[in-house]
Amino acid sequence: MPKVTVDGIEIEVPAGATVLQACELAGKEIPRFCYHERLSIAGNCRMCLVEVAPGPPKPQASCALPAMDNQVIRTDSPMVKKAREGVMEFLLINHPLDCPICDQGGECDLQDQTVAYGRSHSRTRENKRAVTEKYMGPLIKTVMTRCIHCTRCVRFSEEVAGVDEIGALYRGEATQITTYLERAATHEMSANVIDLCPVGALTSRPYAFEARPWELKKTLSIDVSDACGANIRLDSRGREVLRILPRVNDDVNEEWISDKARFQVDGLTRRRLDKPWLRLDGKLQAASWDAAFAAIARINPGKSVAVVAGDLIDCETMFAAKKLAEAMGSDLLEGRQTGLDYDCSNLAAVNFNSGLAGIENADAVMIVGSQVRWEAPLVMTRLRKAAKRGAKVFVVGAEWETTVPTTFLGTDLKVLEKLPKDVEAALKGAERPALILGGAGLGKGALGACLALCEKFKLVREGWNGFNVLHMAASRMGGLMLGYAQKGGIADLVKAKPKMLISLGADEVDYTRFANSMIVYIGHHGDKGAHFADIILPAAAFSEKPGTYVNTEGRVQWADKAVFAPGDAREDWTILRAMADALGVSIGFDSFEELRAAMAAAVPALGREGLADYGALPKAPNGAKAEGEIAAYPILDFYLTNPIARASLTMQRCSSELLHGESFAEAAE
Repeated sequence: MPKVTVDGIEIEVPAGATVLQACELAGKEIPRFCYHERLSIAGNCRMCLVEVAPGPPKPQASCALPAMDNQVIRTDSPMVKKAREGVMEFLLINHPLDCPICDQGGECDLQDQTVAYGRSHSRTRENKRAVTEKYMGPLIKTVMTRCIHCTRCVRFSEEVAGVDEIGALYRGEATQITTYLERAATHEMSANVIDLCPVGALTSRPYAFEARPWELKKTLSIDVSDACGANIRLDSRGREVLRILPRVNDDVNEEWISDKARFQVDGLTRRRLDKPWLRLDGKLQAASWDAAFAAIARINPGKSVAVVAGDLIDCETMFAAKKLAEAMGSDLLEGRQTGLDYDCSNLAAVNFNSGLAGIENADAVMIVGSQVRWEAPLVMTRLRKAAKRGAKVFVVGAEWETTVPTTFLGTDLKVLEKLPKDVEAALKGAERPALILGGAGLGKGALGACLALCEKFKLVREGWNGFNVLHMAASRMGGLMLGYAQKGGIADLVKAKPKMLISLGADEVDYTRFANSMIVYIGHHGDKGAHFADIILPAAAFSEKPGTYVNTEGRVQWADKAVFAPGDAREDWTILRAMADALGVSIGFDSFEELRAAMAAAVPALGREGLADYGALPKAPNGAKAEGEIAAYPILDFYLTNPIARASLTMQRCSSELLHGESFAEAAE
């Protein structure tokens, strides 16, 4: 390991580290605009200049200079100070200096570094250049005169998102950053360039002119738009969440989130259920809480109760509903709304065992029945890393744009019984082979056949478990841990013909199959489930309650409450506690703390953050075969997969414009 001296401090740095990284290890702050830890090195901005000896008698860009043994680095010499002031002066020559009307104000790298490293005045009297605005779609607002050509957005699009949608035109001072033919950026991770942009050139179009950062209350939470469990921050003012930003977690989402996770935020305030409703004479009518609970008491279902959990539900709500069902004498619980009925007796067989961070180390990956880009965009970013390192990717199912070199093996699942020789050779010769089974594969009963492949190709070996099931619902793994899985799936609930069906925000269920049941819908949006309900009890969205969520890799994470639910809506567990009183049963808790303690006592893994241990993989069932064709995938519209997204005007426009090709006229400003 090389030894370097930084401002008189001698330290050892890892082999291959840059001078910038060495300075940071020594506790020195190095300003930068183009350098980013997760992107390739560009060396564009020259803001990270330092003085290095031995070397030429001039400042050098620390981001692109390897740290060598016996280097002496100065970060605070007069030469460095003068050089940084010069770079900053040149950057500001053409910058419009419109901070008062810029949405980046208050969290702008250019502002911060100008204060810390810039000159007190400018010496230029020339006219500033102006750049026409570029259209990058309904999510990204552009003011390209502010652009400093750091190319972070270009490198992100190519390296992380995997698409060449953003690039540079012309040269020198005339350089302009734009999308291809000035079309909208269409990939599902596009808005991360807003966070990457160090100036106000790329900002959030839906959030434009809404608030300043110092006005907002910041709450740590978990994304529920898919099963990855991305760590997010909710920024709220008053009773409204105004924006969602990613938090850094290298094990889960690094520092990215999908466009849906970020921009479905406006759906939290639209189509909300804010009062109880009862169906009288075939029509829903507003009612009081007392009237709603009186109607529930009149149902008097006895043991004939079933519970179905939706995709966005936290573990505490599911546990409270389970305790209510148990108190009534029922064990009819199901969370797989669309009818899946795979074996859940061993949760290791339905877990993403490689881990989200681990899958990028795979050197051969077979995907069975999963459109990963839409089902789990954050997993796709990891697979791109694996592909860049040489991993071979094979897909069984309908073709889709993977953004990595891919071999498609057809739509017929019989191919799993006899794989092509080159595929077998790749899986057998891999040090870390992996298999990803998605919802379409689970729906066709491919779990057993994939377990057989796991044994055949030894996907589980010392220090590596390459067998993965990719779920799409934020509540799925938590629900399975709590027993929300009937042997025959939701069909078992239909056969039981329950007198009362408790729907926990379940909007994807075919309620026509429960025509003879009294449906009690506990949810936060007037979506599909509410339309079929006989009794609607308004609940809190994920941003309006604390909760525990388990992602597809079995990682237990906690979210906090950001704002209060609107109107008469209440947190879900309080509704279930009051329902227990109305039905004359006891469920054993009177506060959220007691509920969480009872849940941790029943399922200890849910009482501590981190990866749950599901044990070893089971053996494949005898004679396991996969039949049928995967001609399509469960998600038909990436932007409209849950009630919050369907209520969001931003997501509706993304669906219309980016997926269905509709055009929108822009009003003149």
